Amino acid sequence: MSSIGGNGRPGLSRRDFHRFALRTSLAATAMTALGPRFAAADQNSPIRTISDGHLRLPISFMLPDVAPADLPSVIREFNLPPDEVKPECNVTLLRLPDRLVLFDAGSGPNFMPTAGKLPANLADAGVDPADITDVVFTHAHPDHIWGVIDDFDEVVFPNATFRISQAEWDYWRAEETLTSMPEERKTFVIGARTRFDAIEPRLALFKAGEEILPGVEAFDTAGHTPGHTAFAVHGLGESLIIVGDAITNDPISFARPDWHSGADHDAERGAVTRRRLLDRLAGERARFVGFHLPNGGIGRAERRGESYRFISET
Repeated sequence: MSSIGGNGRPGLSRRDFHRFALRTSLAATAMTALGPRFAAADQNSPIRTISDGHLRLPISFMLPDVAPADLPSVIREFNLPPDEVKPECNVTLLRLPDRLVLFDAGSGPNFMPTAGKLPANLADAGVDPADITDVVFTHAHPDHIWGVIDDFDEVVFPNATFRISQAEWDYWRAEETLTSMPEERKTFVIGARTRFDAIEPRLALFKAGEEILPGVEAFDTAGHTPGHTAFAVHGLGESLIIVGDAITNDPISFARPDWHSGADHDAERGAVTRRRLLDRLAGERARFVGFHLPNGGIGRAERRGESYRFISET
C-alpha cells in the first residue's frame, strides 16, 4: 500500500492518514454534537439515525403507474414537488452494551453527489468507524451498501462483522441477475459484487426469522429486492422496527400502499409487503425507522381507513 507524502505524514498508508485526520476531527467533537444530521427523538436513546445525505429522483420514477396526463393532479393531491423528489438517506445507529451497530452503510463517494455524507456525519457525531462492531444490511442497493468502501477501495469499518441475508447475497451473486438486469442498472450488480468481495472475509450470512444479534430479529420483507430484510429490535423498553426500503416514500407509501414503486424489483410483492408491514406497525403502534422517510426517519404509522399516515418523532 502506498505512503502519503507532501502534506501527509511520511510513511503513513492512505488508510492510516485518513484515520489520523478522522481522529483529529473526533478529538474536537463531543458526543452531544448532534444537529439535524444526527436525528433522535431522545438524545439518550440507544437508537439514532445519521444522515448519508439525500437522493434526487424523478417524480415519475416514484409513480410509475400514474399516466403522465394524471401526474399533475396526483402532485397537487399529495403536495408533491413537481419534477423530482429528494428522499433522505437515514442510517440507523444502535448502541448495545457490548456492540455498536450500523444498519446499512450509505452510498459512499461514487453514487450520487448529494449522498455519501455518512463518514463526515459520523465524525460530527463523535463516532469512529473503527468502533463499529457490526454492519447489518437491509439489502444491497447502492445507497445502502456502496458506502462500505472508500475512495481507495478500502473497507471503511475495519473491525466490523458484515451481516446480510443469504437470499440477498445469493441474488446479487447470481449470473442471471447481471444478464437480466436492465442496462442502466447493471452497475448496481457490479457495484454490489465489488462490495461483497471487500467484506467477504468478515461476512456473516443469516436467514429470515433468525436472531442475528442479541435482541435483533430479522424478518422477510422481500419485494423491494428478493432478499430485502427488516429488523425488530427488542429490549429497549419497547420494540423498534428498522424497515429499510420496504416503506420508501412519504406520503405515497402510506396513503396509497398498493401503488407500485419504480424502485421495487418485484412491484406486486413490494406492495403486498408494504401493506402487511403497515398493518403491523399501525396495529402495534410500533416505533420504526425508514431509510428514506423525512426528519431522520423515526416515527410511527397511524391508520386512516384503508390508508395510513407517517407520524414523525423529530
